[in-house]
Amino acid sequence: MMQKYGFGVDIGGTTCKLGLFTREGDLLEKWEIPTVTDHQGVRILEDVANAITEKMQAREIAKDEVMGIGLDVPGPVGKDGVVSQCVNLGWREYPAAKILEERMGMRIAICNDANAAALGEMWKGGGSGYLDVAMVTLGTGVGGAVILDGKIVPGVHGLGGELGHITVCPGENAVCACGKKGCLEQYASATGLVRITKELLSREDVSSILSGREPLSAKQVLDAARDGDPMAIQGLEILGETLGRALAITSHVVDPEIYVIGGGVSRAGEILITTIRKYFEQEVLPAGKNTVIALATLGNDAGIYGAVKQLMV
Repeated sequence: MMQKYGFGVDIGGTTCKLGLFTREGDLLEKWEIPTVTDHQGVRILEDVANAITEKMQAREIAKDEVMGIGLDVPGPVGKDGVVSQCVNLGWREYPAAKILEERMGMRIAICNDANAAALGEMWKGGGSGYLDVAMVTLGTGVGGAVILDGKIVPGVHGLGGELGHITVCPGENAVCACGKKGCLEQYASATGLVRITKELLSREDVSSILSGREPLSAKQVLDAARDGDPMAIQGLEILGETLGRALAITSHVVDPEIYVIGGGVSRAGEILITTIRKYFEQEVLPAGKNTVIALATLGNDAGIYGAVKQLMV
């Protein structure tokens, strides 16, 4: 019997997003279940298995028709399918792929959530049509992933694509969440944009529609930048400069065809892309100036797309 279906599962700290796909990448149905993290997350995979089994029964899908299940998790994953640590799930040295394979009796593929999002965007999103893709997600932190010739490059230690911790400002005094100073994440994340803008607003004789806003959000800053507020524009320029520099560094190592920018900050749209590109082109060698920089398009579904795409690469 032809294997014409696949399941993608994006395991987050609050919910597990699941998707039923055709082999061609059409999303037939998506749904969510709670992520139960009690007792070191021992129930998570059992709940996923039950949800998929119930969906197969409801749709009368035979096991022989399913290619397998793709998983992504918020933490590093070894080549053996063992999750080294997922603090939000309570997993440490957890053989997730083996456990689910034994429970379901079908092929399991597993990777880090940032890698899955990049695979999804390469397959059906902003990076569609390219095989050499670097993705950057600008959210609370800065995540990243690198794909070369259609395959994720996780690196020996799982550090491949950790663009958020490229040092872009060695003179920074504030400490990043990783313990270093001057990381890209301190400038290009939503948190970083707010921090930078607050510093700008704290100067004397500053005129801004953002003055006195508390709490201040990245969305407010980006909206104000689009409206022409000088302090918001300056904050966006600092974000664009540091990210553009980091992407140029990345190009000098892996030279992707396209950078796909996702995460909450990417909702700023073309003003963000234009700003990043300006500084990227200043820093990258001439041969790399035509590298595409584009917005991600799959949103929160990127993970389930990429999770199931693993079964095909």
